[in-house]
Amino acid sequence: MQVRHPDVLPLAGFTVGVTAARRADELCALLERRGAVVMRAPALRIVPLPDDTELLAATKRLLDRGPDVVVATTAIGFRGWIEAADGWGLGEALLERLRHVELLARGPKVRGAIRAAGLRESWSPASESMAEVLDRLLDEGVVGRRVVVQLHGEPVPGFSEALRAAGAEVVGVPVYRWMPPQDIGPLDRLIDAALVRGLDAVTFTSAPAAASLLDRAERRGLRGEFLDALRHDILPACVGPVTALPLEAHDVPTAQPERFRLGPLVQLLAAELPQRARPLPVAGRRLEIRGHAALVDGELRAVPPAGMALLRALARRPGWVVSRADLLRVLPGAGRDEHAVETAMARLRVALGTPKLIQTVVKRGYRLALDPAADAKYASA
Repeated sequence: MQVRHPDVLPLAGFTVGVTAARRADELCALLERRGAVVMRAPALRIVPLPDDTELLAATKRLLDRGPDVVVATTAIGFRGWIEAADGWGLGEALLERLRHVELLARGPKVRGAIRAAGLRESWSPASESMAEVLDRLLDEGVVGRRVVVQLHGEPVPGFSEALRAAGAEVVGVPVYRWMPPQDIGPLDRLIDAALVRGLDAVTFTSAPAAASLLDRAERRGLRGEFLDALRHDILPACVGPVTALPLEAHDVPTAQPERFRLGPLVQLLAAELPQRARPLPVAGRRLEIRGHAALVDGELRAVPPAGMALLRALARRPGWVVSRADLLRVLPGAGRDEHAVETAMARLRVALGTPKLIQTVVKRGYRLALDPAADAKYASA
């Protein structure tokens, strides 16, 4: 069972990557409030389409020939559609058309946007699932019916196809599009940090963001290494199952909150990441190794990257001697001089504030000074 010092924030010592474009400020603030260091790397940018001829044409088609059903999938998309129509002088006509159709809202946020526009939804699923919306439509029967789907940046997998196969005419309304970020630098830095295990978790709030990040790693010839990092060392945290699909298609296990919201996503990380930091009884102290810091008897101690590399290497086999040559191999940018290990080790001891946590074994290397009772446990493991 993990015990956290009351003065230490749950995410202190951990680094979390944020790939969100929309509501990124809110997500970063929630993470930082719990102590995390945040690496911002928008994987996409949202391009609104108020002047887009495709959206205008779709809106005019809807006004010329009214649908039987309109499916609103996102609050931001529905609001953007109404605002764009207002800009073209078609706002009132669009609202009047929507008042006389079966209007389905995917979830409570969309329902709120519909009501804010002075409309009333016909139905909304409790699960916020497009699969449940699809089931309802298919149960009602859609043969010969015209169904308008407000798209939200990318096609809804299988949704339109299933309706068409059941006999419906499906019209997509593209309110905004996902595009690659204008500045790709932060995304590359996130990938690079993941490869050297400089991240503890990466958050995803949309499937297109996850797909875009994987695509960027592929373009750089690094997708295999990046996926390996996500599978074994870095926690991919997704806001919901749809967001997780691009990752799970590559056999990357993901963590998801029970409620598909930013707050529960952050709470999930605040619970999961400390659980992944194994506490060790060392030299009469309790040592817990986090991403870029260590807790020594509940006190957070910042550790430089070279020191963290040495500390992790020692902690893989607590109580066992690790040679200077082996430690040199994990030391970033150290070259071939074993003196670099001694220098980094000296700085690590200073950072930990308790030099006796790490013992020097003459002519052999270094070891974590695991307490004797625990030593037998780890030796037999």
